[in-house]
Amino acid sequence: MNTSWGPRGHAVVIGGSIAGILTARALSETFARVTVVERDRFPEQPAPRRGVPQSGQVHGLLARGRLVLEELFPGFTDEVVAAGACLADLQADMHWYQDGRLVKPAVSGLLGVGVSRPLLEHTLRARVAGIDGVSFRERCEVLGLLASADRRRVTGVRLRGLDGAVGSELPADLVVDASGRGSRSPAWLEELGYRRPREESVRVRTTYVARLYRRESLLDGRALTACSAYPGTPRSAIAIAQEGDRLLMSLGGWTGVVPPTDDAGALAYAESLAAPDFAEVIRTGKPLGEPVLMRFPASVRTRYEDLADFPGGYLVAGDALCSFNPFYGQGMTVAALQALALRDLLDEDRQHQDHGDEDHGDGHRQDGGHRDDPGARFFRAAARVLDVPWGMAVAGDLRFPEVEGVRTPRTREMGDYLTRYRVAAADDAYLGTVLLRVTHMLDGPAALTAPDVVARVEAGFRASGVPA
Repeated sequence: MNTSWGPRGHAVVIGGSIAGILTARALSETFARVTVVERDRFPEQPAPRRGVPQSGQVHGLLARGRLVLEELFPGFTDEVVAAGACLADLQADMHWYQDGRLVKPAVSGLLGVGVSRPLLEHTLRARVAGIDGVSFRERCEVLGLLASADRRRVTGVRLRGLDGAVGSELPADLVVDASGRGSRSPAWLEELGYRRPREESVRVRTTYVARLYRRESLLDGRALTACSAYPGTPRSAIAIAQEGDRLLMSLGGWTGVVPPTDDAGALAYAESLAAPDFAEVIRTGKPLGEPVLMRFPASVRTRYEDLADFPGGYLVAGDALCSFNPFYGQGMTVAALQALALRDLLDEDRQHQDHGDEDHGDGHRQDGGHRDDPGARFFRAAARVLDVPWGMAVAGDLRFPEVEGVRTPRTREMGDYLTRYRVAAADDAYLGTVLLRVTHMLDGPAALTAPDVVARVEAGFRASGVPA
């Protein structure tokens, strides 16, 4: 087996946010040492930090994401709940408005966790920091990559300390870029003589204004209310219970619409939404800080899996690989699934090594067989993880005529069907559960068009009296 994946090697992860933490957890089962390099200094207690400007915004952990984190970190759910996070049924304890209609509430058995980004990140980082061989280098910037003389292999990173320390080199058998949307991997690849990867983007031009409130009796005791934007109404909102008896509410504007940050403007904006909860929070809630605005111009997917030539010993993960419109809440779950795919790939290679079919570094095994480069296999596995959530997010964004993108007869047909679906789900809790299972990545999109589901959608739409 190639030494970059060897059990006694050293792996470096660029970036100490959620994707970097989860990547380090995956690597720790194979590599003797894992070093996470991060520009920030981590707070001793859960708190926002400069390197995560989205800390003050609503973060969603999909049901599938919670299950994956539970697999990687047994007891994770109980730990964050003990710290004050809210565990809730995603249909019974939630009001979810689709196209201006409330999806019928019911017990779904799907569990979600209302938790702030700082508490989630702090909990996961503490668990990873407790693993033997894993260390964090704070206040340290990666300036570039080290490579072999022929530039066929990444051999480490060049560092600069941000506390006045001189530059240094950190050798590694594997480097993983989990630095987020600001990733410099395309430029670093060019410096080594490789092509930049192709990018796909969907410019939805969303803006979010979030504000914390004291929870008290807001939302009538529910854990979550969400109101999705839709064509003709490019406004959304979400309010979610968090630890510390707090509630975080975010008003969203799509296709260039910007929610107001002043109280009167925010109230008028909230009153224009189908859900009454958000205006009620502004009218009666006690604010715990000032509004925080964040702009998200476009979802971007970088197609590393398409590159025919790529250096060994280097991977890209998390938002550096694909970043989504935050409203869909997919980012952390996708990062967790990528980490799981990486762990499984490493475990597969380790089993090959244990059985004696050692790779001699040229792609050929000792038993005479041939195996793909492990990096190429990871990018293909990550692409499979991304295909469904990316397709769902793109389809949701392309509902807006202002968003540029390819719309085929099939996508228009599916869009019309899902419009009827949302109408029917207002009176059919089963349809709501099926939709939740798909959006929370527990079932594939095919579940939405199962014969019994289609029959219920068409019957429910006819009964609604809504014009076709």
